[in-house]
Amino acid sequence: MRLSILIRRLVVPVTVLAVLAGCSSTPAQEEASSRPDDGQLSDVPPPLVPAMPLPDKAVENAVGKLDAIAKGLMDESGIPGMSVAVVHGGKTVYAKGFGVKDSRNGSGDVNKVDPDTVFQLASLSKPLGSTVVAHQVGEGAIGWDTPIVEKLPWFGLADPAVTRMVTIGDMYSHRSGLPDHAGDLLEEMGYDRRQVLEKLRQLPLDPFRITYDYTNFGLTAAAEAVAVSAGKSWEDISQDVLYRPLGMTSTSSRFDEYQARPNRAAGHIHVDGNYFPRYVRDAQAQSPAGGVSSSANDMTKWMAMMLANGSHDDKTIVDPKALLPAVTPQIVSSPPSEAAMRSGFYGYGFNVGSTSGARMQLSHSGAFELGSGTNVLLLPSADVAIVALTNATPSGVPEALTAEFADLVQFGEVREDWYPLYNQAFLAMEKPVGSLSGQQPPANPAPPAPLSDYVGEYANPYFGAARITERNGELNLAIGPKLNVPLKHWDGSVFAVSFVTENSPPGSTSTATFDGDVLKLEYYDEDGMGTFFR
Repeated sequence: MRLSILIRRLVVPVTVLAVLAGCSSTPAQEEASSRPDDGQLSDVPPPLVPAMPLPDKAVENAVGKLDAIAKGLMDESGIPGMSVAVVHGGKTVYAKGFGVKDSRNGSGDVNKVDPDTVFQLASLSKPLGSTVVAHQVGEGAIGWDTPIVEKLPWFGLADPAVTRMVTIGDMYSHRSGLPDHAGDLLEEMGYDRRQVLEKLRQLPLDPFRITYDYTNFGLTAAAEAVAVSAGKSWEDISQDVLYRPLGMTSTSSRFDEYQARPNRAAGHIHVDGNYFPRYVRDAQAQSPAGGVSSSANDMTKWMAMMLANGSHDDKTIVDPKALLPAVTPQIVSSPPSEAAMRSGFYGYGFNVGSTSGARMQLSHSGAFELGSGTNVLLLPSADVAIVALTNATPSGVPEALTAEFADLVQFGEVREDWYPLYNQAFLAMEKPVGSLSGQQPPANPAPPAPLSDYVGEYANPYFGAARITERNGELNLAIGPKLNVPLKHWDGSVFAVSFVTENSPPGSTSTATFDGDVLKLEYYDEDGMGTFFR
């Protein structure tokens, strides 16, 4: 789902784990640690001391209010299910489920969400995958600055110079120049990972390393390069270097393993004010960017490792030096509109920024229109992290919950009515796409040509062939490996196309316009690439 603009405007992003040394020390210790010995200036800078101290019992008091916050947001939004967990001091201090896994199955105990219920993480997969890459960087197997073509010689972008230079880090920070959400429409047609990645070379590029455009498949290309370097699949290397060492037994980068979990949450789509489990989102093609599934309890293990600067049970899982670039600013993702405004940044797979309490914050959201909304937020200097997982079209609930919690930790009170802000923004993104959405057919449409005149195969170098067939007096469009939809006559040689996918919300209706041997599909023409030739 195209949520990058929304997320970078509304979620103040984050940062740094290397400054954690000393974050749990007392003020006296912090003061002492910054004093030079014998009147000499220290060669080591003092640890970061946030400008605003935390309230007394900050995390404990904030945790005590989570039940009420979660239940209030559930009631206000109507989402079916949510799981929430908090880590502090290296321990899980809160883990609860709310609502149901599947609205079709009633409210019995077996259908209730609990902290072990598995959800699809959507783009919350990115920071997990980033820690996989950081592990490999720490092992010396690859570098954030390794050019992708060193590992994937078949990979390319439109500019040969950029192809040679674009690195793992460039893709993980969305600064390659690829257009926003490049390749996503190919995925919903049914193209596999390699097929999508090979087609990215056909897309025009924005300026390299100075443009932020959020791309699932750009990041996936980087992950594939890391996997090839390791001699394993991305799914296997994620299991081997992260999930298994952390004991994340309910976490997987494989869609079929999510489907096989007995305790899993079904995705629910938002239609006419209600949530229904009508569709199943298979994100395997972009698994590094959006295909992970996990539980709140499993996520606490990853969050605890992050707050411990890459360590788990006194063992280093990820080298702190390799992790540091991922959780520090690499590109401006949300430029300020005035001088007093805080900027938003993106690291490698993490939103990075500062809060109004002068604390660095790490965060990321995940969103599937077909039924998943997630958010994680870490305040390293407060040694606390929270995750919220939901099984519904993104509603702003996870973001509002973690934002309220962060307010309580830092200020002892909620200082903003977060839910309406997030909810209205997400609702706007549910708006149907296409010029015919919400329109009534013409009362007296011009007749079409004989339908047989439109039949044939129309070629497009990026999207592939659009195959038009006629049956029982109606036209049908087949495009890509799996997308197959009817065309409804609208006016003359214009036909209406309507379907629901991750990028086409319910009610979306666009045009298919025939002109001799030319077919223009409006839905695929956002970047001027929707013309097909017979």
